[in-house]
Amino acid sequence: MKKISILSIMMLLCCHAMAQIDSSVYSKFTTAQNRIKFYSYLIKNSITKNLSLPLNDSTEENWEDAFSAMELIYYKEPWTKIKLKIAADDLRKRSMEFQRSFMELLYATGQKDYTQQADDFFKNTANGKVFAMCAEYLLKADSSEKNKNYIYKIAANKSNLFSNDNDSLAVVNLLKHLEKIYTNKKITTVIFFKPLFKKAYLKGNTVVYSLQRKNRNYPGILVIKDTAGNFVTNSNGEIFRLPQLARSLSNMPGYLTNGNTPQGIYRLYGFDKSRNNFIGPTENLQLTMPFETSIRHFLKDSSITDTTWKINWYQKLLPSALVNYQPLYESYFASSAGRTEIIAHGTAVDAEFYKGQMYYPYTPTAGCLCTKELWNADGRRIVSDQQKLADAVKKAGGADGYLIVIEINDAQKPVSPEEILPLLQ
Repeated sequence: MKKISILSIMMLLCCHAMAQIDSSVYSKFTTAQNRIKFYSYLIKNSITKNLSLPLNDSTEENWEDAFSAMELIYYKEPWTKIKLKIAADDLRKRSMEFQRSFMELLYATGQKDYTQQADDFFKNTANGKVFAMCAEYLLKADSSEKNKNYIYKIAANKSNLFSNDNDSLAVVNLLKHLEKIYTNKKITTVIFFKPLFKKAYLKGNTVVYSLQRKNRNYPGILVIKDTAGNFVTNSNGEIFRLPQLARSLSNMPGYLTNGNTPQGIYRLYGFDKSRNNFIGPTENLQLTMPFETSIRHFLKDSSITDTTWKINWYQKLLPSALVNYQPLYESYFASSAGRTEIIAHGTAVDAEFYKGQMYYPYTPTAGCLCTKELWNADGRRIVSDQQKLADAVKKAGGADGYLIVIEINDAQKPVSPEEILPLLQ
């Protein structure tokens, strides 16, 4: 979440939740005047001006900037359909970066008119990540068993044809995702996850739990366990909790770059303050996935000399009762295919971009975990769950330990405090 161009705008975002805070924290980006200017710039320059250019090798980046801006503000004006058809019909001639940007936009904004072009590209692309994105787009457009079988058969036949390691792993992860759809194991009760919440589990570490729905349009809830194994409480003696969104702008599966936050274990290793306008100045929690860091650092064991990541190292952090539960390996496999830079932070993004969306007033991300922050017209922070989160982590013993993302079920509503109580008792 480091680049600041419109082209990379999905890599800069995240979402929010609720708190009360003083107004001493300031973000020029959030003033009413600058919000108006920024939105106007996106419409006039990033989208309209860029898409007015003819599509060729020298203008690809302009069109990619337009796609990023359209995804950011969920822009779906009728006139853009002509431009999207031009891009779809020309897709096989374009660069890999353009192809990925275009397929992500189609998926994110629910454009279903380009399945013929996507299917053609799916069968002919030599890039594993684009191949996987096309597959996911086709599955979203048609979730019938016939189409699932069709996608799976082609993916299985082509899984060994991609030479680049990350490309090959992207297809392997696609197959794992498809297999999960097929098996569709139902979690009937949250008690299934109880071993992750026991006092002795990862004792000595601060552990942040982010409990989510399978449908990431609904916010989840986070709770925190301190280094002694006790859940952090508030001033009233109640277990501290906050809403948290784990939905990306694209809403693609977590194994894909810019997809939703993958389930599984993350190493929590400190705080930082971003200078990125979209993230905002509030303290964030720094996280890494397995392949982003050394085995020694991830497992907090200085005696480890092995430098090659293998799944058995990751398994050491899982309770024995859940070692065969595959969804908890998503962070491992996503990072093995090159996914990086997922953190937990607040937001300075204007929630009004998403008014009318199911997740409003939360703002989606590029795959980070994000809490709610609100800013007044003068750019002063007036609400910050993110600061509450940072303060609670400090109370728990500091940002040294782990964060675990768990989808508890597929109920079509936000995660409620009442339903997670059995895990905390």
